[in-house]
Amino acid sequence: MILAPGWSVTRRIIGSPLIVVPPMLVYAALVLPQFATVFAAVASPELLGVAALLGTPLGAAAGWAHFIAFDLFVGRFIYLDSRERGIHPLVAAPVLVLTILLAPLGLLAHLLLRAVLPHRRLQQGGLTATQLQ
Repeated sequence: MILAPGWSVTRRIIGSPLIVVPPMLVYAALVLPQFATVFAAVASPELLGVAALLGTPLGAAAGWAHFIAFDLFVGRFIYLDSRERGIHPLVAAPVLVLTILLAPLGLLAHLLLRAVLPHRRLQQGGLTATQLQ
């Protein structure tokens, strides 16, 4: 998405929402065996309970898999949306890096870019970015 945004392989891989499945499977493998413990911490989320869970190896690993899955999902949205809107890849790349590091701020940056940049539909080989999805 960052290094080869126009490459057909990138478009094909990112075009599928299935790219988030691997970290979701890791999350499921970590959480399901300890479901009662995890569910107790998140069903009635209190800061101390969530902090205690995240302070364990299970909680930290599950949290990391959770973050990766959603960072990737948000990054995919930003990539597809920026391609659709004709936002230049050199403008989108720092936003994607920010999304990898601090996803909410990356999404906020992208939404701000959407608000200030004109919407231009991207044409690639006769196909719009919407058709590539």
